[in-house]
Amino acid sequence: MTKDMTEGRIIPQLTEFTIPLVLGNLFQLTYNAADSVIVGKFVGDDALAAVGTAGPIMNMVILFISGMCMGAGILMSTHYGAKKYDLLERQISTSMLGGLGFSAAIAILLILFAHPLLELLQVPADIIGDAKMYLRIIFVGLIFTFVYNFFSNTLRALGDSKVPLYFLIVSAFLNVVWDLIFVVGFGWGVPGSALATVLSEALSCLCCLVYIKKKVPLLCLGKKWKVFDGSILWRTFNYGITSALQQMCVQLGKICVQTVVNVQGVAFIAAFTAINRVDDFAMTPQQNIAHAATTFMAQNRGAGKIKRMKEGFLSSIILQVVYTTVIALLVFFGSRQIMQLFVSDGSEEVISLGVSYLQLIAFMYYMPSATNIIQGYFRGLGDLKVTLISTVLNMSARFLSAWLMIHIMHGGFDRLAWANFVGWIAMLAFQIPMITMRWRKIK
Repeated sequence: MTKDMTEGRIIPQLTEFTIPLVLGNLFQLTYNAADSVIVGKFVGDDALAAVGTAGPIMNMVILFISGMCMGAGILMSTHYGAKKYDLLERQISTSMLGGLGFSAAIAILLILFAHPLLELLQVPADIIGDAKMYLRIIFVGLIFTFVYNFFSNTLRALGDSKVPLYFLIVSAFLNVVWDLIFVVGFGWGVPGSALATVLSEALSCLCCLVYIKKKVPLLCLGKKWKVFDGSILWRTFNYGITSALQQMCVQLGKICVQTVVNVQGVAFIAAFTAINRVDDFAMTPQQNIAHAATTFMAQNRGAGKIKRMKEGFLSSIILQVVYTTVIALLVFFGSRQIMQLFVSDGSEEVISLGVSYLQLIAFMYYMPSATNIIQGYFRGLGDLKVTLISTVLNMSARFLSAWLMIHIMHGGFDRLAWANFVGWIAMLAFQIPMITMRWRKIK
């Protein structure tokens, strides 16, 4: 159930690996999207705004955990490509034990400090109670989030991107069903939507563990699960923390922009919540193509096949251009219909704000497609500092331009799209010279 990506035709390999990643992450995004759609339709704009203001904090924590797992996955891919199976087993067990302890500790802290974090974001008093309850329920299930992300990244490091998809399809479907039962049927509102998400993640985690036990002998370590190597943990931490900080910077930037949005009123917040969900759906496949490139290049780096790494990078660019063209057309021409999914028919102000953003951002999606593939290339090389610095530049420029154009210059909602544009320009201004130098030097 693993796949060696150091041999064979490159574009078919990348495509075969990417499609399950894309589908899996789209189903993952249905957790938040289902919460937003069902809560917005059946509870109201205030509830939608509460879920939206809680979202950046929740996503920042989850992406930090995902980033740590991604860093460990890069090392696993390298060991697997180099056929160093003993080192691979020690890497897996050490990462698992360290991650479990970290996840439990961070969950307790976040449950205790949910309210101060929301106050720091200037969340309006009339929605802070629902937002706090949403976050606390989500953080109770944080251990499930880690276990699932760890095993998903491990399977992908070994070349298997299909199995995590199957578990997500089932859990995403159940998440929608439980959302309808808890929110619509029982009338539990925002807490009900959070409970549905936690139960769905727990199911994904359980399915993944059962499958590995029966189908992936390489991950059935037995007593070796108790192996804990401090030197491996430190190296994993160095990889993981850089990747995690890069992931967190994205969400931190969104949180900073959220603080600008939060003082503009409930309609602004509700529209911002909706367009963030759309952007997530639109740009996640771009990130998945980059993640496929990372696994591909890490395995080939371990095998010493540098020429094949370069060919993989160019093939990934082709996939990015094809996908981005399709999604840009869909978002531009379907912007009103997309916004109507998130709000009731009477919320014309929210719909109009969202349409103004989506029709502007649609053809800007080519820029993150470029930045993502460059990020994937450097992750595959193990040079995570470049990905971190470029992300910091991106999010800093995005926040500062949003603050200037909306808070100082009193611009409209569409200025958020231009803020994204400025952030991507800053990112590419750093990335392009770096990859040009690396491309010339690598042998």
